[in-house]
Formats: sequence, C-alpha cells, structure tokens
Amino acid sequence: MDLNGFAAMDMDAENLGPCLTSFVDDGTVESHRYFLARRTVLEMLKDRGFAIPNSEIESTLEDFREKFGQRPDIDRLRISSMHRNDLSNKVLVIFCGPNAVKVNVIRSILTQIMNKESLSRLILIIQKPMTSQAMKAVELLSFKVEIFQITDLLVNITKHVLKPKHELLNNEEKEKLLKKYNLEEKQVALDCL
Repeated sequence: MDLNGFAAMDMDAENLGPCLTSFVDDGTVESHRYFLARRTVLEMLKDRGFAIPNSEIESTLEDFREKFGQRPDIDRLRISSMHRNDLSNKVLVIFCGPNAVKVNVIRSILTQIMNKESLSRLILIIQKPMTSQAMKAVELLSFKVEIFQITDLLVNITKHVLKPKHELLNNEEKEKLLKKYNLEEKQVALDCL
C-alpha cells in the first residue's frame, strides 16, 4: 500500500465518529454492579405495585456515583417503600455486602429495622452464600423474606423482548386455567389478586 492509501484510511477513520475510548467506564466495577442491581430492584418493586418514583429508576450511573460514590456504603443503598394500593404492605430492601451472610448479620439487620411489626416483606441482596444458620434465622421471621444474588439483578430479565409479560390472576381466572389444562393447584405456582 502506498502513502496515498494510508491517507485515505485516515480520512475514513475521521468519518467514523468518536473513538471507542469515549465509551469506556472510568468508575469502579463495584459501583457499577450496585447501580445495576439497585435499578433492577427498583423496577421490580414498581412492577409489584410499590411507590417508586420514576426519577429513581431513570437515574444514570453518573447520578448514582455522585450520590453514593465509587465505593458505595451498603447501608445507604437501602430501599424502603409502601404499596400504592395497600399502605400496610411495606417492603425493605437491604444490600448485604461482599462477605458471606452469617447468622450475626441477620441479627444485626433485625436490630436495625424499626417497626418490624409493620414490615410485610424484606428483600436481601447478597453477594456470597448464606450459612445454614442464617437461613434458619430468616425462616423464623414474621414477615416474608426474599433473597437475591446480586449477579441475578445486574440485568432486569423482565425487560427482555423474549420474556412474556406475567400478570396476576383473580380466582376465577385461576380456576379457568387449572380446568383448561386439567391441573391441580399444587402442580403450578399461581398468584392471585
């Protein structure tokens, strides 16, 4: 290739637009993971009918890092919300951090929760497995506890184009579905309004 060929390649490169380095994230992986997981949880809560402001969901990674920093304090990531239609239905989301969740972590969380009696649901976001003693402690709680691995929340699978929309059934719809497919209720997981 002669020098004219190189000059032509340089001119084509200029027409391609900004360099790929402009898309490189200079922040920490930790803050990015927490941002993605927290946004997915906020979307999940909103889909379940909890009062979550759109501004929280639409916040950018830069907004998140400005608010929580490059190494977020997990206590500041907590989410607390009430259901839009049932103010007695309250949820609390707690990020457990990078260590294994032991029974003392569960006890510590319980001592920090104000008004345990008014809490309907607790969501724990963990990064390492829970010990069997911690799981037993969770099972004894008077409110429903859901546990998610942070890696499962990095992408909101319900937003994928191939994921069908799930809808709650009323009792009549549930009975009709069971009859149509000749099933018993224990054979399928059905949620009703």
